[in-house]
Amino acid sequence: MSAKVVVIGSLNMDLVTRAPRLPKGGETLIGQSFSTVSGGKGANQAVAAARLGARVSMIGCVGSDAYGEALRGALLAEQIDCQAVSTVEGSSGVALIVVDDNSQNTIVIVPGANGELTAAAIDRFDSVIQAADVLICQLEVPDASVGHALKRGRELGKTVILNPAPASRPLPVDWYASIDYLIPNESEASALSGVSVDSLESAQAAATRLIALGAGKVIITLGAQGSLFADGQRFEHFPAPVVKAVDTTAAGDTFVGGFAAALAAGKDEVQAIRFGQVAAALSVTRAGAQPSIPALSDVQAFKTP
Repeated sequence: MSAKVVVIGSLNMDLVTRAPRLPKGGETLIGQSFSTVSGGKGANQAVAAARLGARVSMIGCVGSDAYGEALRGALLAEQIDCQAVSTVEGSSGVALIVVDDNSQNTIVIVPGANGELTAAAIDRFDSVIQAADVLICQLEVPDASVGHALKRGRELGKTVILNPAPASRPLPVDWYASIDYLIPNESEASALSGVSVDSLESAQAAATRLIALGAGKVIITLGAQGSLFADGQRFEHFPAPVVKAVDTTAAGDTFVGGFAAALAAGKDEVQAIRFGQVAAALSVTRAGAQPSIPALSDVQAFKTP
């Protein structure tokens, strides 16, 4: 039986429009298309881990609206255990996303029910965490809940992954000792470390700072430039597979879910990084968040062009 990944985090309905370019302040553009797509960093990472071979449980909250039913249904369709996805009164989380012709996007998130994922709500499903091999958290739910989940994962001896997204400021210092793998992108690494990440050298400086703060290991995802791994002893740069990007939404989530699934399956961290990178590369060749996430068979069949 495959190993267990537990994701504690957000579920959002993505309201996605495509436009020739991103609007400027005060500007109105005519969009090309509109769609509603199940998303949220937590749910996306859960779907990625499930499609890429892991048994997955999700801990989170949805609202008592039609979006909540759809978000839960999308996870159940992936055979994800949803016993710990609670329904709370009010609206589900939503993300308003604009994607331009260069496949870049801007996102505004309204947390909705995600704001109700409290430490007490997490503790109600402690048995789910106890059954995990790998625990994943992000920052689209209350900070106090994230910190609580990280520490509980450490207490139970789980492999703890934090994808600090979205991040606009440093993390609480006492979180770092609970994190085995900290996985920010360039802007997140900049916000957390105080080092402006715009090159491989600056990424190394940021990773060094984050390890000095107490993170076990750091993987900075660099988009088309691949990713940088650091463990306090060495750095390793992993170039990204070359593909034609259509939509970068959920690429980072796909990497995190794939990395976690590979670790849970017994791969070493180098193999897991490469596996996650292929999964992320395949995701950007497709539109949408969860619809873009590849299956295990897609990754296994991938050949560099």
